[in-house]
Amino acid sequence: MTDLNAPTDEELTRRAQAGETAALGLLLARHQAPMRAVALSLLGYGPDAEDAVQDAALMALRRIGDVRDPTAVGAWLRAIVRNSSRMRLRAGRETPGLDGLDHLHAGGHGPSHPLCPPYLSHPERVVDQHAMRDWIWDAVEQLPEPLRLVLMLRHFSDISTYQEIAHACEIPVGTVRSRLNQARAKLSQVLLSTATHVHDDASRLTEDSRQEAEVTLDGARRGCQPREILELWPPETELLGVLSTPGARCHPFPAMRRNRERGVTQHLRHVVASRSVTIWEMDVTNPTGTPDPCPPTLAWLMIRRNRRVRTLRVVFPQPQR
Repeated sequence: MTDLNAPTDEELTRRAQAGETAALGLLLARHQAPMRAVALSLLGYGPDAEDAVQDAALMALRRIGDVRDPTAVGAWLRAIVRNSSRMRLRAGRETPGLDGLDHLHAGGHGPSHPLCPPYLSHPERVVDQHAMRDWIWDAVEQLPEPLRLVLMLRHFSDISTYQEIAHACEIPVGTVRSRLNQARAKLSQVLLSTATHVHDDASRLTEDSRQEAEVTLDGARRGCQPREILELWPPETELLGVLSTPGARCHPFPAMRRNRERGVTQHLRHVVASRSVTIWEMDVTNPTGTPDPCPPTLAWLMIRRNRRVRTLRVVFPQPQR
C-alpha cells in the first residue's frame, strides 16, 4: 500500500540538490532494489553486483546536481548502476571504489579548488561544499583504522596508486585492493544509516590540522617546539618507516633535528585529516650541492588517539631505487 503522505521522488531529489542529506539517503534506500536488479542482470549473483550498487550510490552523492528531470531520478540511478557494472566487466583496470568522490577534499575554497570544479552545476557545488562533504567525512571516521588510511590515501591524497599505497603502508598490493573494497562497502552502509544525523564540520578539522602542521614545521626549523605541540607528541610516539632506526623504537623529533642540521626544509602542500588519521603532504627543499638530497616530496602519515600522535610514518610517493 502506498503512503500518500510520503514525499515524491521529485521532492526528495530537489531537497537533496539543496544539500539535505536525509532526502538523498531516503532516495537511495527507496531505489536500492531496482538498482540491485540492474547489477544482477549484468554481473550475476556475487560481490561484484553488490559493489556496483555501492559504487552507484556513492557516485550519486556528487552527481545529484546533474539530475535535470527530478521525476526520472530512478532511471538516472539505474543508469549509473549500469555504467558501473559495465566498468567492472572491463578487465585490467584499476577501478576506484569511490569513483567520482576524488575531488571531495575536506578543506579549501574557491572555484579553482577540487571541491568546486568549474564544470559542476550550482546545486552540486552547494552539496559538495557543505552537507554532503561533512556527511561523507563522518562516515569515513566510522571505518576501522586500516581501511580508513588506505581510503584516505587513495581518494584524498597524491599517494593514490595501489603500488604507492602498498609502499607507504608496507603491505602487499593485494591487501590494498582488499581493504579498499571493504572500505567502499562499509562506507556505503554507513552513509545510508547516518543520513539523518548531525555531522561535524570537516573543513574545520582540516584547517585546525593545517595550522598545527605549520606550527610544527616552524618549530622544527627553529629547533624548539611550543608546549602545545610537544603535548601532541608524547614520549611514547613512535617513528616508523625508512627514517626510523632498524630494530629500535625511536621518537620522531631526533629525525626532525637531523633534517634541520642538514639544512633540509619542508613546506606544507596539502592536508587530509580525520580524527585519528592525519596526512600532511610536503614539498622538500635541499641545500645547494647536497650530496645525498632528500626526495622532492614526502608525506607524514600519523595515527592518533585523543589528538596525540601514536605513530608517524614518513613516506616518499616514489619509491627510491
